[in-house]
Amino acid sequence: MERTNDSMLTEFVLVGLSAHPKLQTVFFVLVLWMYLIILLGNGILISVIICDFHLHTPMYFFLCNLSFLDICYTSSSVPLILDSFLTLRKKVSFPGCMVQMFLSFAMGATECVLLGMMALDRYVAICSPLRYSAIMTKCVYVPMAAGSWVTGLVDSMIQTSLAVQLPFCTNNVIHHFVCEILAVLKLACADISINVISMAGSNLIVLVIPLLVISISYIFIVVTILRIPSTEGKRKAFSTCSAHLTVVIIFYGTIFFMYAKPKAKVSAGAANQDIIEALISLFYGVMTPMLNPLIYSLRNKDVKAAVKNMLSRKNF
Repeated sequence: MERTNDSMLTEFVLVGLSAHPKLQTVFFVLVLWMYLIILLGNGILISVIICDFHLHTPMYFFLCNLSFLDICYTSSSVPLILDSFLTLRKKVSFPGCMVQMFLSFAMGATECVLLGMMALDRYVAICSPLRYSAIMTKCVYVPMAAGSWVTGLVDSMIQTSLAVQLPFCTNNVIHHFVCEILAVLKLACADISINVISMAGSNLIVLVIPLLVISISYIFIVVTILRIPSTEGKRKAFSTCSAHLTVVIIFYGTIFFMYAKPKAKVSAGAANQDIIEALISLFYGVMTPMLNPLIYSLRNKDVKAAVKNMLSRKNF
């Protein structure tokens, strides 16, 4: 472990799956392909929304933000993950680790808040369709999206600033692919009660409150849809929010499974748990952003029509 003259930590070591070299090769190929699909899928979705004026609506504005957010989120961590698969013990400088931690945390927090804003948009569209255009004006939905980004960035800045001030004296080995904030806090050789309290407040603001907003919004949405007399009307109403609901279930479901799973109590179980945690971490960090554009394109007639129009124009 490298130290400066004042005995401050200068680097971290990312262990990842170094104990499973065969899995590292498999994971490298899988993650690389998924990352390329993320860039391609979200990039195409952003281009389609920008180029097709029929998609210049609040819902697709939020979707464009979500796709850009997924690109930023994966780009803040996947290159480091891929590099760790090629190195037995990947070394990361202390400043580099803090920057990567800040970006990943900021993008994750922003996505939580943004999904809540998208739920509010669907609530207005389903429950007050006649007033939707008057309520969801550009002066409303642009600040909603901007507020999501500001909330995530400020929250991450607070958590990272508190983590930077901690002393790391004895252990610099992070049992993760990236500089994940909880894994970093475990290495501190000082009281982290302030960090724990701050993280609890962060979880309340960017996880619990958006989830409550989403839950309450969909309760009203379901009640409104059930009141629609025709089956076709119910189907059309539900189809406008089914993609968002699917993304929310995958996103929050993975988070809850990641933190609610039981911990291994024996050494043999702990060894296998490293692989399980790696799979869950990769699913959360890579699989979800890869599925988002597929879900919105396959379950949305407007997006599929816009993609066909864009491809047909290129053929001429």
